Amino acid sequence: MKVAVTISGLGRLFAGELTGVLEAARVADGAGIHQVVLPDHLAIGPRLDRYPFAEKFPYPPEEPWLEPITTLAAIAAVTKRVRLATGVLISPVRPALLTAKSVATLDVLSNGRVDLGVGSGWQREEFVDAGLGFVGRTSRMVDTVSACRALWEQEPPVSFASESVTFTDLWCEPRPVQSRIPIGFGGPASTVTATRIAELGDGWLPIGVMPDEEIVEGLSAIRAAYAEQGRDPATIEVRVGLPGMTDAKGRVDFSEMKRRAGVLETMGVTTISVALGRFLAGPEDVAPFIQGLGEAFS
Repeated sequence: MKVAVTISGLGRLFAGELTGVLEAARVADGAGIHQVVLPDHLAIGPRLDRYPFAEKFPYPPEEPWLEPITTLAAIAAVTKRVRLATGVLISPVRPALLTAKSVATLDVLSNGRVDLGVGSGWQREEFVDAGLGFVGRTSRMVDTVSACRALWEQEPPVSFASESVTFTDLWCEPRPVQSRIPIGFGGPASTVTATRIAELGDGWLPIGVMPDEEIVEGLSAIRAAYAEQGRDPATIEVRVGLPGMTDAKGRVDFSEMKRRAGVLETMGVTTISVALGRFLAGPEDVAPFIQGLGEAFS
């Protein structure tokens, strides 16, 4: 089982000193953590009641959200081995060429450490560009990933045509260091998500709190879709959120977290990620928790 930390809840975690995210990443790098994950919101509107997942949206509108690709590039400069992941990048609010260029640049500067997670987004207020509207966002996400795959993996000049992205004879250099950037799709445990992952992706990123039976059902659908595509189901990557846990005295209970991770592993989950901002109280807790997490899962 691989272990990731999702760096969210920055207002409380770093008490307004947002450069603390770099020190947290350095600690994770040294502690043997597999991935540092950055979530994504370009802006937040007041209608948090529209959050479509099981729990309430965990942060207030005034919560700061660092742009993930920019932040991961800064993290790349202060780390050596930890993987740099998004969870998830809201790709329909970004033009396809910009996504291809920024992700490839990050992969080059980090010497091939990018794990890209993408999703279609849930909040209308972020879709302010008339050319990147809320309606049709999922199909645009698929078109963007397909266009990125073409630009990254085909010999240039590259041509591509879809409903929302079309170009002819382009060079988009530099291309990534990795021959195939791993892409995980956020989404429900559905056959549509499973087919999308099998055709274009490498893994699944369940969003929010998902019951165990839905994780099992979703993985079963993805395995079947992989088989239909002639891909090896054993290569599917699944990153699931793991809540921070405490014992009766309020102390971090790494043994119980590890037990729960073992249950998820039997289902086929390959990586667990702890969202620091949902569990830790303040800056003084960040480094000790990350170090303890690394030791517990080493």
